Amino acid sequence: MILRTAACVLAGLCLTSVATAGEYQLPPEVTPAMRSACESDVRRLCLGANPTVTKVKNCVAAKFLQLGKRCQVQIALAGLKP
Repeated sequence: MILRTAACVLAGLCLTSVATAGEYQLPPEVTPAMRSACESDVRRLCLGANPTVTKVKNCVAAKFLQLGKRCQVQIALAGLKP
């Protein structure tokens, strides 16, 4: 369950770069440090041609251990450790 929450948070983090700042508010769990640490990993591993929240969420959950250590630490600090 916690891993799914982390995946959802990270999915929102990545998909917000597609929307303008006024269209979408990041969840409070996504700190600036988490975004900085995780955005490139999630883009590299999980964003395809037509990303959706569900696709990115499932990908992050499946590839959590492939995320960089910095990203994993930020997720753990947010209380979202698997």
